[in-house]
Amino acid sequence: MSISILIPTALRQFTDDLSEVNCEAKTVKEALDELTNKYIDLKKHLFTDSSSLRSFVNVYVNEVDIRQKNGLETEITDNDVIMLVPSIAGGSGEVCETNTLPELTKDEITRYSRHLILPEVGIEGQKKLKNSRVLLIGTGGLGAPLGMYLAAAGIGTIGIVDFDFVDETNLQRQIIHGTRDIGRPKVASAADRIKNINPKVTVISYNTKLTSQNALDIIKDYDVVADGTDNFQTRYLVNDACVLLNKPNIYGSVYRFEGQASVFYAKEGACYRCLYPEPPPPGLVPSCAEGGILGVLPGIVGCIQANETIKMIIGGGNPLINRLLVFDSWKMKFRELKLNKDPQCPICGKNPTITELIDYEEFCGLNQSSEEIIEEITSIELKKRFDENIPVQIVDIREPHELAIGKLPNTKAIPFGQIVRRQSELDPSIDTVFICKIGVRSKMAIQALRDSGYKGRLLNLKYGINSWANDIDSSIAKY
Repeated sequence: MSISILIPTALRQFTDDLSEVNCEAKTVKEALDELTNKYIDLKKHLFTDSSSLRSFVNVYVNEVDIRQKNGLETEITDNDVIMLVPSIAGGSGEVCETNTLPELTKDEITRYSRHLILPEVGIEGQKKLKNSRVLLIGTGGLGAPLGMYLAAAGIGTIGIVDFDFVDETNLQRQIIHGTRDIGRPKVASAADRIKNINPKVTVISYNTKLTSQNALDIIKDYDVVADGTDNFQTRYLVNDACVLLNKPNIYGSVYRFEGQASVFYAKEGACYRCLYPEPPPPGLVPSCAEGGILGVLPGIVGCIQANETIKMIIGGGNPLINRLLVFDSWKMKFRELKLNKDPQCPICGKNPTITELIDYEEFCGLNQSSEEIIEEITSIELKKRFDENIPVQIVDIREPHELAIGKLPNTKAIPFGQIVRRQSELDPSIDTVFICKIGVRSKMAIQALRDSGYKGRLLNLKYGINSWANDIDSSIAKY
């Protein structure tokens, strides 16, 4: 049977940047076997050593989860479409107290008049928005449009959690911050912008990292949590805290040109763990700093999150509960995938095994054991090797468009997704230094070579090409 496999952006580095691969197969397993036999670097990211599908990758056939069919043995027919949906580094009833709603002032009636003439919102709905408390986790790409549109909509209290500072590279997408805010705490910049949009909104700032120690105390006082995080450990933390406190979690995530959105509300449907029981290995899904992102994408997804937040508060419309919205901004295409509550879910299932917040750094595999530590070399140490003519081979695993920004001399370019199948091009008798942008993807390349049995000494350039630009050659642009 001739079928198509849609490859998400996060995995295209292993398929020579192809977004769609055609193959002949009768079952999902046959199709994925053909795919991974052709692109061997992809196999370990889809399957465990025992050939089980990894839990951070979901597979849909014609937009139906194969877990609701016959798993990998699900039969396929001509022109079926298989979609890989990995996690990427969101009820119908109102969710806030409405016993005593505040009155709207004359000024507020004027400000929100375009809401008030919508019968689905009206005076009652606007009072609910004024009475509500929404917590934003992060004021970056997703949190920026969230905060601004929720402020404009008349949310009564907006809490913002962030411990980062505004950087120039943020401004391409984090529109809640401006050039004059560079160097300021993001919560301060975001609070100023929110108050400028709507001085009637109460803003509560938490200039701190959300942790297992403070999450429940912070989240408990809010009606809705909007997740604008950019890492898996915080995402699982937010999910678990929301389940334990019975709060709706308005989810959004973005990567390069692709976004996801949903509403995770264990009271009425699936939670994030039902969709992704476990996180991907550290570094598999690069951050925006490593992988890049189209600036308008988080604006679109963040606006979808704001839309879902408003619907949950008002109690109208059809929220994205038990639905995952997948968006490809480059193709301008939306897909809606069905979600199902997992009765075996460890946090929201019938017999939960997680009854309190855990160590999410450990859960996401960020606490490396000593034998997994990658040997590193600094830019200054590498320059010394060059000056002393000590033999070394340099492998830059960035993509060709990144190499055009700047590279070291005498570099061998092997994209990350090809490193295992091209290892014969390396000389194991000579130390090999791996380079990427900031030293994250290069660590993964080294680990992949180790796992494949490569015997030579492998070194990671600490902090990547940006460290070389900073310490050795200022003519190379940092990005």
